[in-house]
Amino acid sequence: MRTLYDVQQLLKRYNIFVYVGKRLWDIELMAIELDHLYQAGVVAHKPYLQAKMILRREHEIEQRREQQKQDKGK
Repeated sequence: MRTLYDVQQLLKRYNIFVYVGKRLWDIELMAIELDHLYQAGVVAHKPYLQAKMILRREHEIEQRREQQKQDKGK
């Protein structure tokens, strides 16, 4: 598992489809859903950690993008 797409495919296996409309919010909701799956004992520890790391990285990237957009608008 390496990309956000891979995390989406993991969630899709459990019939969880996330599309809120804003990429940052999608990532945040995916993290919440992943936490729920892990707490329910559905997802193993290693894939959970891999997915969480991917989501954290993508979240940081998206926050930087939004900050750059805001800085350009000033």
